[in-house]
Amino acid sequence: MSRVAEGVSPLELADYQKAVRLVLRHSLVTRGYPDKTALVTVRRWSGQLRTDLMEVLGYRLVTTVDTARLQRAQDGLDATRPALNRAGRPFDRRRYAYLVLTLAALGRHGAQVALGELADAVAADAVRIDGLGLDTARKPDRDAFVDAVTWLTERGALTLADGSATAWAGDPERAEALYDIDREILTAVHHPTRVLQHLTSVTALLDSAGALGMSAGRAAQRRDQARRARRLVLEHPVAYYADAGTELLGQLRAPALAEDLERLTGLTVERRAEGVALIDTSGKLSDIRFPGGGTVAQAALLLAARISAAVQRTGRHALELLPAPTTAERLAARARRIDGALPARSVIAEFAVPDTAAVYETYGQYEAYETYDEAGEERGEARYPFVTDSWLRGRLKEITCEYGVGFAADLRGDPDRLLDQALDLLAAMSLIARVDGGALALPLLARYRGVTARVKTRTGSAPPDPPSVELPAQAALFADDTAKDLIP
Repeated sequence: MSRVAEGVSPLELADYQKAVRLVLRHSLVTRGYPDKTALVTVRRWSGQLRTDLMEVLGYRLVTTVDTARLQRAQDGLDATRPALNRAGRPFDRRRYAYLVLTLAALGRHGAQVALGELADAVAADAVRIDGLGLDTARKPDRDAFVDAVTWLTERGALTLADGSATAWAGDPERAEALYDIDREILTAVHHPTRVLQHLTSVTALLDSAGALGMSAGRAAQRRDQARRARRLVLEHPVAYYADAGTELLGQLRAPALAEDLERLTGLTVERRAEGVALIDTSGKLSDIRFPGGGTVAQAALLLAARISAAVQRTGRHALELLPAPTTAERLAARARRIDGALPARSVIAEFAVPDTAAVYETYGQYEAYETYDEAGEERGEARYPFVTDSWLRGRLKEITCEYGVGFAADLRGDPDRLLDQALDLLAAMSLIARVDGGALALPLLARYRGVTARVKTRTGSAPPDPPSVELPAQAALFADDTAKDLIP
């Protein structure tokens, strides 16, 4: 029997699970973020939350009078949880840089700061960074800076005392804004789990880079692997067995995983032959909703249906099967891109000599390790149906011609951007894997086989509604509808 929520009565279990989902969804909880009741809920269960989050997931919960901060253990580089600007779009590199510099500048100010004064302080630091800068005479720079300030304001690190940031962004000569600074929340926002100045690669931030060795003992290794397996299921749309190492595979198939996660979160774990997923029908834990509203989500869903239909072809029309990039290969590729952007002249270069080759070699060895199953026999390479970029462009053109009247005009007029964003969304949901020259259809994509849509028209001058999508009545999460759980 699971020891999760051991001190919680059956009558209060649902309320406790709500607190779990809240802190997992929002790594930082304050008196006003994400709402005025959140911190009270988390603080009520703080003791049990600290115990369970550490034992089940290896996460550390730090609470103060005004904050609750969840320090996650990171096993990979995930681009699906970006900071969002005022328009709901992901931060670009400039906005992230302004956010970091704003945090540094706020540490040098007192209890209050004027927005213009803060902008000048950030500009003084930004000008020393090649290719960045912050020119308050330029509207795009002001907008990017205000997005960073607004992100901190939403979380309570800054509180608007007077004026308007939007008005300042429009005309800094005629408008100003004054903010109160909350030191406690600022400290909670910037709470790294590693000493940053000595890092030589982004992979040093990952907990998997410091996985327990043989000297730690078999029990400690199994506990570490069990936590990694639970994190994999919790933090991703699906955990595919084909993408897991030997020890991780055993933990993913263990009955205790489903028992612990279901009792912790109140959600349902679903297994199929290809993998395991935590099902969030309420949307209270998921950071991305799919299917969802908006042009990109609608186009992605209709494209998924066409890819899924193509996967069904047989004979000479069958799609070519290719291997997907492994976890180690994806991590190494992302790490190279990020490490390649590190400044050549920095504290990092002064304190240490990067040895990125050793990092990538380590993950190469790890990948060689994960080609054997629990019985010690070599596992066959998983291969998936491949669709080309030209085929995808053709299908998106068909979708746009049929349903485009309900799409946003800017995306309808830029099909390459729409396709790129739609494929990114499908990849984020583990429905496809993007590879050179196209995409691979992963098993979860079968869930959207048979999707149909129609455009509702309105009378008069009102624009047409976006496509109305009907999902197939499928009980299966993965491709094999008849697959049984692999646990006896």
